[in-house]
Amino acid sequence: MVNFTILAGGYSTFIATYLFNSDAGTLSLVSQSPTGQNPSWIDLHPTNKSILYATNENTDGALQSFFVKQDGSLTPAVGQTSSGGNGPAFAVPLSTGEVAVMNFGSGNGLIIPTEEDPLQFTEGAPLISFPAAVSHPHMALEVGSEVFVPDLGADTIWRLAQDGAPGQYKIHGRIDQPQGSGPRHIVVRGDQLYTVHELSSTLTQQTIPSLSSSPSSPSSSSPAPLVANFSIIPPGLPAGASMAAGEILLAEASTAAGNAGSNFTQPFLYVSNRNVGVPDPRGDAIAVFAVEPQLRFVKHVFTGLDQIRGMELSGVSGVSGGSGGEENEFLVAAGVAGDAGVVVLRRTQGGADLEVVATNKEVPTRSSFVWLD
Repeated sequence: MVNFTILAGGYSTFIATYLFNSDAGTLSLVSQSPTGQNPSWIDLHPTNKSILYATNENTDGALQSFFVKQDGSLTPAVGQTSSGGNGPAFAVPLSTGEVAVMNFGSGNGLIIPTEEDPLQFTEGAPLISFPAAVSHPHMALEVGSEVFVPDLGADTIWRLAQDGAPGQYKIHGRIDQPQGSGPRHIVVRGDQLYTVHELSSTLTQQTIPSLSSSPSSPSSSSPAPLVANFSIIPPGLPAGASMAAGEILLAEASTAAGNAGSNFTQPFLYVSNRNVGVPDPRGDAIAVFAVEPQLRFVKHVFTGLDQIRGMELSGVSGVSGGSGGEENEFLVAAGVAGDAGVVVLRRTQGGADLEVVATNKEVPTRSSFVWLD
């Protein structure tokens, strides 16, 4: 028997803890830990998996920290600080000891330092405002010494660099995206940038321009032609369906790829669709893409879920060893509408396909996940 503990945030006042038994194919709701209102996005500290950060996606946004107990439940919030704006839809801890939080509603964000105890936040970081007529920053990703911020409203990806003391960052460039596409989330692989666009329901690939070719003025664009541009919309949608892309995940080839026992010898991307119109009886689809030797669409996998916002691979948030850990064998996903609950899918065919192996409907909707040891 192999058990995995999964934490799930959502639009509620709690973070749910699930236990996934990969042998039995069961997903059990273990506990619901109280939080602030709408802990929609959660993430683990990069080196201490007993520390969890959660946004409170409200008009007066906040960021909270929690200690994860041995049974997967959470203590009451240990630290709390303002996000500096409206609707923090995303937060991520950085390797620097800071936590980036982006306010979708007010078009700004903070990169908040933490104390020696990373559960405690340092106040006073200056607000980062994005110089666009309409700005909806939806994510932050640490890329080397930079932080990339895809802006769904401005159709660009801002490039931030530290500018002095911890928490002080400046915009020192941008990578423009197709007009009206709405870049939502990104992954980076080497010098390649993969972006899922909410408004156009597309996946694009670009080569990241060097800093020397990135302009000093944030109002100027960086030359980064599209290497690839794919629609992720599934076929056979019902009349009245309205698609809006959600999440993107990268599963690299297994670190055990040279071993005879490895199932995953090639990298794949998994991109979620969200149907915000007339529901499809098949539910939302996850689009699977092969990465090498070039980006290539493989197939759509229908999940039965309604409006997939969050999904996460096992092994990304600290699970390693055993079945499903370092090989990213499993993917957990949920919708933010309907009552389909949470599903766990197994990667099959070397990662080219997915199959649902466990479902739990006790909590009807969830929006983000982390996997624990």
